[in-house]
Amino acid sequence: MDGGIAFIGFGEAGQAFADGLGRPARAYDRKTYVGPTRRAKLDDYDRLGVQGALTNQAAVEGAELVLSLVTADKAPAAARETARGIGKNALYCDMNSVAPQTKRASAEAIEQAGAHYVDVAIMAPVHPAKRAVPLLVSGPEAERAARALTAIGFGNVRVVAGGVGTASAIKMIRSVMVKGIEALTAECVLAAEAAGVRDEVIASLDASWPGADWSRRADYNLDRMMVHGLRRAAEMEEVVRTLDALGTGSAMSRGTVERQRAIGSRALSPAATLDAKLAALLGRSKEQAA
Repeated sequence: MDGGIAFIGFGEAGQAFADGLGRPARAYDRKTYVGPTRRAKLDDYDRLGVQGALTNQAAVEGAELVLSLVTADKAPAAARETARGIGKNALYCDMNSVAPQTKRASAEAIEQAGAHYVDVAIMAPVHPAKRAVPLLVSGPEAERAARALTAIGFGNVRVVAGGVGTASAIKMIRSVMVKGIEALTAECVLAAEAAGVRDEVIASLDASWPGADWSRRADYNLDRMMVHGLRRAAEMEEVVRTLDALGTGSAMSRGTVERQRAIGSRALSPAATLDAKLAALLGRSKEQAA
């Protein structure tokens, strides 16, 4: 697959970026080899025209551009495993949401293999934007990586000055606010619902922030946490590492880890309405929620 593209991890982000790619690509995802998820992952490969690989090494062999899109807790292992098979001078774009120091450690493994490590931060949800999602790129090979990403259809790539870890630092510190607001919103509306005062609380919030539409925002934030809470918790653990390394304090972000994990671990399918989401999270029946 000379000159091809390899995806390491083929979940939500990998599939969004592969959709309509129109270029030869391979993918390796460990869920392919777990019984309950194998069929669905094979179907993902077929649906998006990507060749599934049996191993990480088979996926990256001959690839000039490798996109790493695994969960935050698996990012270092993915880099080490990829280093055993990646080609000389290939670009390894680490697009995972991890701390700067985590990325720098991964960079050592990739660079020792003769390839080039690139710090890439995905700065918004991948849906519906897909390859139009904003990306920040940093590191010695940032300019080259930006050209390569643009060539395969990424339309919003920006190089930021600095080494490996700069793009990640921007993403991590931004997540303090983004994921933290999600957690605070969940804590607020769950308490308001349990106390029977949700309408009053929402009205008060809307009056304080005209146009914010806190009911809609709560519905969206709960949806994201119910679907992605475990992944967000793993990312926020990397945020905590980032803040602790800076010495600025991480108390609020530690709370965000707990709230994201608590909701994500419930493995609840997000219902269509805020009423139904709150009922599910509070363990109420449909009759009680009505």
